[in-house]
Amino acid sequence: MAIPDTDDLAASLMDDMDPLLLDLIQTRINSFIKWDLVRFYHENPHTTDTADSIARYIGRDPRIVEPELEQLADDEILNVEELPNMRVFTLTNDVEIRELIGRFIAACDDRQFRVKAIYHVIRHLR
Repeated sequence: MAIPDTDDLAASLMDDMDPLLLDLIQTRINSFIKWDLVRFYHENPHTTDTADSIARYIGRDPRIVEPELEQLADDEILNVEELPNMRVFTLTNDVEIRELIGRFIAACDDRQFRVKAIYHVIRHLR
């Protein structure tokens, strides 16, 4: 049995994927920690909290979570606010981004979509 060419596999995993969701995965939700964070904020859209607290909520190490939160803020998925002695993160108020995140989370209910999304995240991590 021949092993499929990596480029062929990538093409087949992108063919029927919504281009906006594919771009979201490839450019913004390109790690499993970011995936957890986006899911957390989608389920808790009014949360404003520190990296340490958010890391506890999602069961991750704060030292790893904080840079991911900062990247999501750089990518305009989250807002970051400097308060005295702390930084807090909140989900963006941008309606289009919130709707895109909602579409992503809904698509994750589909096993085939999740497999494709996982493939793209792993590919990015290489």
